[in-house]
Amino acid sequence: MTEIGASPMTDKALPIALTLSSGVERMFPTLTPAQIKRIAAHGKLRSIQAGEVLIEAGAHVVPFFVVTAGRVEVIRPSGTTETLVAVHGPGQFTGEVNMLSGRPALVRSRASESGEVIELDREHLLALVQGDSELGEIIMRAFILRRLELIKAGVSDVVLVGSRHAPGTLRVREFLIRNGHPHAYMDLDDDAGVEQLLHSFKVGVEDVPVLICGKLVLRNPSNEQIADSLRFNASIDRTHLRDVVVVGAGPAGLAAAVYGASEGLDVLVVEAEAPGGQAGTSSRIENYLGFPTGVSGAELTTSARRQAERFGAEVITTRQAIGLEVSGSARKIQFEDGSTIGAQAVILATGVEDQQLRVTGCWNNPEDPDGCNYVGAGVYYGASVSQASECRDEDVYIVGGANSAGQAAMFMSKEAKSVTLLVRGPSLEASMSYYLIQQIENNPKIQVRTCTEVVDTCGEDGHLSGLWLQNRQTGVRERVDCGRLCCFIGAIPRTEWLDGVVARDDHGFILTGPDLKDVCGWTLDRPPHHLETSVPGVFVAGDVRAESAKRVAAAVGEGSMAVMLVHRYLAEA
Repeated sequence: MTEIGASPMTDKALPIALTLSSGVERMFPTLTPAQIKRIAAHGKLRSIQAGEVLIEAGAHVVPFFVVTAGRVEVIRPSGTTETLVAVHGPGQFTGEVNMLSGRPALVRSRASESGEVIELDREHLLALVQGDSELGEIIMRAFILRRLELIKAGVSDVVLVGSRHAPGTLRVREFLIRNGHPHAYMDLDDDAGVEQLLHSFKVGVEDVPVLICGKLVLRNPSNEQIADSLRFNASIDRTHLRDVVVVGAGPAGLAAAVYGASEGLDVLVVEAEAPGGQAGTSSRIENYLGFPTGVSGAELTTSARRQAERFGAEVITTRQAIGLEVSGSARKIQFEDGSTIGAQAVILATGVEDQQLRVTGCWNNPEDPDGCNYVGAGVYYGASVSQASECRDEDVYIVGGANSAGQAAMFMSKEAKSVTLLVRGPSLEASMSYYLIQQIENNPKIQVRTCTEVVDTCGEDGHLSGLWLQNRQTGVRERVDCGRLCCFIGAIPRTEWLDGVVARDDHGFILTGPDLKDVCGWTLDRPPHHLETSVPGVFVAGDVRAESAKRVAAAVGEGSMAVMLVHRYLAEA
């Protein structure tokens, strides 16, 4: 990590309020006198002077302002230069979704004309959006639309310099995208002058990916380093006892957060990577209730997170739980740095992780750590928006025959030259939904090769360049050129950290409720609740539960049911 002076990059004018083609009224609504009066009951009226900075970019404590007289300009500062983003007049208000999560401000707000504003702190703003449905809808919609436009326009002091051939680049991009953090991306392979930019920051091509965060330069940073540098978790108080800690921020965990926080529980969600879980990386979910045209996993889970934050739930990211401690009525989640977070109840919603293809070059072999490994450099697990945009005019191969593989094939075919689906079995019917099979059959870009598996890889300059395929019926092998392989071959539960604490089945999935009848260790007179583990007060929701449906809708249902059982457990205590 290096600290630098002002950025030498040239800013582009981004007057968002003037360039949007639609949605301006919803992004920058003008409140009625009656609405302003209701807001005033939650805050205080104060005067502002021209030139006064109300919110500084990077500030951790970020008030909410409603302009009643005068004007407030929103500015993106970069070194000694400024770029106008928007101007708020009477009846309009400042802020975007960082105000809900408690993360630092991305932009500077400054009075351009003297006047008056109503000022609310974050606590009173949350009370307002929770208690006033009309104003809550207006403010939440504006906040979300503003964040989307900031992402689209790259209004941020975060710049990622990477290469599609550098393994860490995709990981960093995915982390920023899934956390909804605006950033600019510069590719060494496409953007002229990038090497000169790196040289000005005294970093070399070998340091890629490089993340420039204001005055800090991070060389191939871990997700935790990024989160710490951007102060994602700075507002989280880890010292007081929570009503419930939810481990995992996939659909099950986010549903538990929404229902728990909306019902008055003090909820903290702990996420090891980025909110959304496996569902967050799904390119398209077409059979989720209420979305007749389908919805991407990122859209669904990002909306769920905003909803949870609106009700007051907090989310801490890049913190890996490594242990669960049970001491009387208290439950503590342990972390790698030795810290703990306590709660009266715990909901385990850690989900599952992609199973690695045990083929040379396709997995992190612990017995051969120095062997060839193309993971992140041509071999990928899951499919995402960033991957789809990077595979333009490429021949993409996908391993897998279930819905996730089919959804990825359809999604990536929009950009790729061709997509080949490699399926071990004789057909898709056994594991893929009928609607997806039809779509694949009608897509001229997609070829399905059944009874075929990957048996070896080829590489050039540390990047995947080819595959060896074998027909499982004939044994015939064939080499094909391939620079991008995406794998969807199943998943394994993330439960090794619970070894010896809660009961699990032979595959590592957590046993609950009636499935515990033959398991020793239950200490209470009553039987365990339906989603309760072998430890009273510790519940499970979603894919990590033994015999779960492994569907997004089922995970959401279990997350909400787990909260109902938490209420019952707390009432018994």
